Amino acid sequence: MKKLRLGFVGTGGMGKAHIQSAKVAKNVELTAVCDIRKDVADAVGKEHNVPVFYNHHDLFKSGLIDAVMIVTPHYAHTTVAIDAFAAGYHVISDKPVAVHKADGMRMLEAQKAAAKKFGVMFQLRTSPANQKFKKLLESGELGEIKRINWIVTTWLRTQKYFDSGDWRASWRGEGGGVLLNQCPHQLDLFQWFFGMPNKVTAFCHLGKYHDIEVEDEVTSYMEFQDGKTAVFITSTGEAPGTNRLEVVCDRGRLVLDEGVLTFKRTESSVSEIIAKSSETFPAVPIWDVTIPTASNDISATEVFEKFANAVLNDQEPLVSGADALNGLELGNAMMLSSWLKKEVELPIDAELYERELMKLVKTSRYNPA
Repeated sequence: MKKLRLGFVGTGGMGKAHIQSAKVAKNVELTAVCDIRKDVADAVGKEHNVPVFYNHHDLFKSGLIDAVMIVTPHYAHTTVAIDAFAAGYHVISDKPVAVHKADGMRMLEAQKAAAKKFGVMFQLRTSPANQKFKKLLESGELGEIKRINWIVTTWLRTQKYFDSGDWRASWRGEGGGVLLNQCPHQLDLFQWFFGMPNKVTAFCHLGKYHDIEVEDEVTSYMEFQDGKTAVFITSTGEAPGTNRLEVVCDRGRLVLDEGVLTFKRTESSVSEIIAKSSETFPAVPIWDVTIPTASNDISATEVFEKFANAVLNDQEPLVSGADALNGLELGNAMMLSSWLKKEVELPIDAELYERELMKLVKTSRYNPA
């Protein structure tokens, strides 16, 4: 079997985890690793018996790879990806695809010029429960979607966590907080499930629970062109946390709660009951339906295999760079609304967001030598 020769830029905690997933992918071969921290790179290279590099330019000159996996701090995703495309390589990036929409667009322009594949590691799309949820949404079984409510607060982090790296939770080092670090997977699933809203109003609280610069609690209200609405709430300062996605529709209520999928199905259309019932307080017959799923497992290995297949057989990755830009823009829209203290329309002004972000970067207390 032909295999994709894959190199890694970034071999820290998540880099090490993704390397393990890539190594068991049937159509992927790990051929090189790179990290600016020599001791970290050397240890990983020795463990996996592959050549080691200390800057990505040298890796790209080596000819040892066909594609690169980027697992660096967020801002470097853009820099390394653009350099990789320019050097003629395919790219798969860890989440988030970029810090902000303008950088993501620059990556897509570089990809287009290079005519290479661009994938993003959103492995929650491999979950059978998430796949069944999407299939139900698309089946028409639910009728028209009226309202969406997603509370995801299973991100409790301590001050010690944020103090573990001076770049963490800073505008200059990380570019954002819970929306950019913890929630990209959920923002990706949100747009995958429901599409993009056309209006967003959000309240993003900076350092509410921690001594940090960036947002650690977000409450967002969204409106869609077809009339449905949504609320999205997240935080890194709550316990016990909740991960509950609730969809109210014309035929009842679908809930995905901690990986368990349930459906309270009305025997008839709610909109018809509202319009035609002769009762003022009607009792609506409900069926309690528990929906089976294969498992709650997620697989980064599957993402690597599909990316390799995309390169080797000219197909599309599980999640493309262009698709990943939607979830990034959704988080950017929430931040922009909070900064401007008003409703924002999508698509957002990418240049405006970048300007507002750079104002905060200039005041950031993280200032690497």
